[in-house]
Amino acid sequence: MTIRKVDFPSHQPVLIRSLIEKLPFVAGVWIDCTFGAGGYTRALLDAGAQKVIGIDRDPSTLAHAATLKAKYGSKFELCEANFSMLELVAKQFKLKQISGIVFDVGVSSMQIDEAGRGFSFQRDGPLDMRMSQNGVTAADIVNNVSEADLADIIYYYGEDRAARVIAKAIIKERTTQEINSTEHLSNLINGAIGRSNYKSNKSVNPSTRTFQALRIAVNNELEELYLALIAAEKILDEGAILAVVSFHSLEDRIIKKFIKSRSINGSGQSRYLPQLKSNSPTFRELFNKVLRPTDEEILANPRARSAKLRIATRLRPTGGRGNSVKIEFPKVNYKLGIRQ
Repeated sequence: MTIRKVDFPSHQPVLIRSLIEKLPFVAGVWIDCTFGAGGYTRALLDAGAQKVIGIDRDPSTLAHAATLKAKYGSKFELCEANFSMLELVAKQFKLKQISGIVFDVGVSSMQIDEAGRGFSFQRDGPLDMRMSQNGVTAADIVNNVSEADLADIIYYYGEDRAARVIAKAIIKERTTQEINSTEHLSNLINGAIGRSNYKSNKSVNPSTRTFQALRIAVNNELEELYLALIAAEKILDEGAILAVVSFHSLEDRIIKKFIKSRSINGSGQSRYLPQLKSNSPTFRELFNKVLRPTDEEILANPRARSAKLRIATRLRPTGGRGNSVKIEFPKVNYKLGIRQ
């Protein structure tokens, strides 16, 4: 994928108030790696940032970007790219010193609310789920991968113990007709779960985990996050801020272990990350506990209930710039074109 710098001819993000209030400073140049509707970018600029570079792979964000460009002028730029390309974006804009990097990981409210994007089972639409609007769709996966691969996707990316039951039901259904709509897939999953011994939280729709799993597979979200965190570590200078908001356990697990393993207080004792040498920390976590949304935020936006914010500051490592510790995360190598 090539990086394209955007030339220009509401959504209030979760935990934005907590982020701005908890940051030790807001000044200099920041990168908003998940621009979306521009909530974090706007807040950072209003709080004192001299410039914000927004990154987003979703071309539908251009309308929001144009609004901010009209208001903030040269203080704001947008780059259409995956945030895993963060290091290349910094080079393209010739950023010599970055004060902070912000991530709001996962699908955005505006993407969920648009039925035509296919992210939500609550609105009928095409089974798409592509953030970039290019490449493989959720329908491609549902209708073309093997039962084993489909079960692995749902199990590892959705953490759903009913994965095999759901995969079997999908395979059976697609022998008679393709599954191309969110409603069709959701009804199929609800029916399959109802016939099994699967027990789940009654407040959570049985389709939730499968839709999450397909979205992660379509957009390669876990690997993108891992690569972006590595890039952030490389380009941040001493004293700069790394702030990440996540919404489900797979994301937060990667973020938590990444920061803690590289922290001055981090143990690194984890099956996800090997232990770092104690003399080469690259981050210091600013708070002992993860920051969560207030009751007021949850009331205003029920989707905020699972949000977690982690903030760390970059240290100057004694053993060199960055380190080569790798993160282990679920990765399903599925193949298309295997109909059963």
